[in-house]
Amino acid sequence: MKINKFAKLGTVVALSSLFLVACGSKSSSTASKQVLNWNESAELPTMDLSTATDVVSFDTLNNTNEGLYRLGKDSKIEPGIATKTQVSNNGKTYTFTLRKDSKWSNGQKVTAKDFVYSWQRTVNPKTASQYAYLFSGIENADDIMNGKKAVSTLGIKAEGNYKLVVTLDKKLPYFKLLMGFPVFFPQNEKAVKEYGSKYGTASKYMVYNGPFTLTKWTGSNLSWTLKKNNNYWDKKNVKLSAINYKVNKSTTTSYNLYQSGKLDETTLSAEQAKQLANSKELVIRKGASTFYLQYNQTKKEYQNANIRKAISLVIDRKQFVNKVLGDGSTVAKGLAASGLAKLNGKDFADAASVDSAVATNRAEAKKLWAKGLKELGVTSLDIQLLSDDTDKAKDSTTFLQSQIEENLSGAKVSVSNVPFKTRLARSVSGDFGIVVSGWGADFSDPISFLDLFTSDNSQNNGKWKNAEYDKLIEASKTTDAANTTKRWNDLVKAQKILLNDQGISPLYQQATATLVKSKVKGVIYNAAGVNYNFKDAYIAK
Repeated sequence: MKINKFAKLGTVVALSSLFLVACGSKSSSTASKQVLNWNESAELPTMDLSTATDVVSFDTLNNTNEGLYRLGKDSKIEPGIATKTQVSNNGKTYTFTLRKDSKWSNGQKVTAKDFVYSWQRTVNPKTASQYAYLFSGIENADDIMNGKKAVSTLGIKAEGNYKLVVTLDKKLPYFKLLMGFPVFFPQNEKAVKEYGSKYGTASKYMVYNGPFTLTKWTGSNLSWTLKKNNNYWDKKNVKLSAINYKVNKSTTTSYNLYQSGKLDETTLSAEQAKQLANSKELVIRKGASTFYLQYNQTKKEYQNANIRKAISLVIDRKQFVNKVLGDGSTVAKGLAASGLAKLNGKDFADAASVDSAVATNRAEAKKLWAKGLKELGVTSLDIQLLSDDTDKAKDSTTFLQSQIEENLSGAKVSVSNVPFKTRLARSVSGDFGIVVSGWGADFSDPISFLDLFTSDNSQNNGKWKNAEYDKLIEASKTTDAANTTKRWNDLVKAQKILLNDQGISPLYQQATATLVKSKVKGVIYNAAGVNYNFKDAYIAK
């Protein structure tokens, strides 16, 4: 999913999770003190799960709503709306029995029909969901998204109110993990139709069926509150009465609020992380997320591979992660994050790496730059670099700007640091030259990254295209889907094509240095998918 400079990431099987182990007496914590004050680094763009694409939205959706499953510590499947799951012998039909005590905040029962409505709404081309591609593999989903079949033919049906049947075109090894991701959550048809275009744009234009409800969010403000949902089926196990979010784009500001007791968590800058290296409250969040440069290849200059390669080769990534970030982030080996998936003990990130794609070689860069300029028939280039407006993002773009301008003759870099929501919108509309993008794996498989850069993927904002790459990704989903080795090799070859062509320039795999008050217990953090699960969190006495 799309992430910003401070983005936290979610659940994955292949990566170990950070779990603040519950200790002390939960019963001793009075309800009046069960309020968590949490720092956030970016505004909340939307609460419409069909159109959400970013980590802040999905985090909030995950804690205010619920799907068939919840994903807990180490991505363990936990009870959600489904109380029982039956899988056919061929692995292509799932039958879910749903609980009868789950309600929406408007008082209506959560039923199988809510899942059918939600999934059909998301894959409907009229909705223009950027995440609809995740439904590929569910019967008829691809044809529906391509306008060849009606949404009613999607492989999901309600048999009464409390039995849901999902039919797949092919066996999906990660299907159950997807069911814990908000894109696959139910939606209340009455609310969607009642609120119309306002649906999901403010807390009052939304209904909830999860541990918390969202309040005090206008759609553009920089603070909001999650309030315990007294209609939630498992409310007895929800200890927090409220979670107050405050957006702070400056780590200096958030750290001061943390020190004064107004925040229970804060993200740290590189310098702060160094100074607090021995603090007992320091927590390093390691994520299955990669930051990279996307080049707008609708523009002639970025269609030139020599220009793209030259820009990548002048960036000293070791200096970047150690001096600028200083938060535990590491140099990316490629697009797919390290630790995400392994086959026969071999990490995919190692198997699919291309050394030159993340190397620093300024002599070679200058040769390629000169060659690229000559091919374009120019002697200089104006480069528009887009990123977020947080302190860390500003430090990052300042570093990248200096690396390019100081090493490539005739390069002039203009930087635009804008709010997260604006950066997302400009990326989608193509209003950039080069954009610093971030992606966190939605589930523990390399396809979660590699799917992004197929020619027609809605997340491919730079519009890079390669026919062989597309064929390999397609084969991994179809002809080779059931053959683990062939599928793995398809994905390895695909990433190497992307990296050799410098379709994107990988920068770093993200980690985030944070401080969390020792009184905060039971918060679950995982590395890919949805970031945080606060259902079991509480404040110790």
